[in-house]
Amino acid sequence: MRRAAYDPGMATRRPAGASDPAARAQYAALRSRDARFDGRLFVGVTSTGVYCRPVCRVRTPLARNCRFFASAALAERAGFRPCLRCRPERAPGLAWVDSSQALALVAARRLAQAALEGRALALPALAATLGVTDRHLRRIFAAAHGVSPLEYLTTQRLLHAKQLLADTALPVTQIALASGFASLRRFNAAFAERYRMAPTALRRAHGSAPREPALVVRLGYRPPYDVAGMLHFCARRAVAGVEAVAGDTLRRTLAMPHAGGVLAGWVACRFRPERHEIEVALAPVLAPVLAAVLQRVRRQLDVDADPALVDPVLAGLPGPAGVRVPGACDGFETAVRVILGQQVTVAAARTLAARLVEALGVSIATPFADLTRLFPDPARIAGAAPAQLGRLGIVRQRVRALQALAAEVQAGRLELHPAAPLGRTLEQLRALPGIGAWSVQMIALRALGWPDAFPAGDLGVLAALEPLLGAREPRAAEAASAAWRPWRAYAVLRLWHSLET
Repeated sequence: MRRAAYDPGMATRRPAGASDPAARAQYAALRSRDARFDGRLFVGVTSTGVYCRPVCRVRTPLARNCRFFASAALAERAGFRPCLRCRPERAPGLAWVDSSQALALVAARRLAQAALEGRALALPALAATLGVTDRHLRRIFAAAHGVSPLEYLTTQRLLHAKQLLADTALPVTQIALASGFASLRRFNAAFAERYRMAPTALRRAHGSAPREPALVVRLGYRPPYDVAGMLHFCARRAVAGVEAVAGDTLRRTLAMPHAGGVLAGWVACRFRPERHEIEVALAPVLAPVLAAVLQRVRRQLDVDADPALVDPVLAGLPGPAGVRVPGACDGFETAVRVILGQQVTVAAARTLAARLVEALGVSIATPFADLTRLFPDPARIAGAAPAQLGRLGIVRQRVRALQALAAEVQAGRLELHPAAPLGRTLEQLRALPGIGAWSVQMIALRALGWPDAFPAGDLGVLAALEPLLGAREPRAAEAASAAWRPWRAYAVLRLWHSLET
């Protein structure tokens, strides 16, 4: 049955003109087009039946016609369709703080990840992996997101499909599968029910996307964003053949699992600060896994961070506003590079990683002369002879750690991504040989995306804190870091930055 037109009784807020301070504040944010609210606030307009981001450049609607929502899923459940101009699918995601919200966010990420990989993930099974009951998970999910898990997942799939329809020339069937729908029929039915139009009609409304040699999609972020800091961090650690930073663009090779095999290609991320966006171009061969690639780009560049929450907590620390935590495009790769970086300089770790890539990485053809290889996968590292790794300059203890890590990941016993259960994953890492507290925290900071990770024994952190603490003492650093919870990972980046500037 088709969704009815907007029903005012379904709105979650009263009109902004009513005696509601929250609604008046939300309307003020809409009028100012404040990008800090992007992704945290959506406005449905009753006169058009459309919902927008607060940064939308259309004429500001009358207050009495506005209904405000905390998520796109809530706006769609109330009967609104996404704006074709401001593109709600480009809005940054949310950062959660308290434990229930964090659990709900992990559940959302794992549902989305399973859908993008074509796997069915039942809610009872997900609840069991998170250590809660099915009923409790549904309750906290509804409290955090305002909708059921199925409604949330459907909204994310449709918004991703809408972005691909508007920004690429991919066939509609390929878009349906890349967005997590099991068939074109189900995709067409869900699209028509939510948006009251066919996918092909939306594509016609945007005009034909140019058939470029690469797919190009844009991701929005909340300003401020320390673009220079992110590019500098990545440039210092770029592994020859795998990564490169050129001007305002970060590019790398990438291998993605798909249909029991692997798709290998490249991705290039260009920062557009004037538009608060990142322009993501990627090889056409990665089209079937485009949604999963974009998810990894979001994690690597910390697109969904909210400086309005983070920066006030870190106000006493040096460093620019809008610092982001460089995450992982591939969690296993990042963990390997953390192990190679134990007790050596950044430059030395980079050299060891380059030797590993040269010895075990698979060659790949790209349009870029400096991107020639894929980072070796768990199977190649686990199966390598220890003596071969030793000849690369990797000491015996590191070799044991690398191969133990690779064996666990290859067997599927260890997951290294933000949707993995944090407590269990940290325990698994601690149990591996050659992986101490510093490595565990660094992997949590970058590969697991834990915003409160804090490697108290890191030499850079201790050096930056010495003027404040009067000594380079990990216990003192740990005690001082309590003031920066739950954003201690961002504090680490600020402290590192203070040493370099």
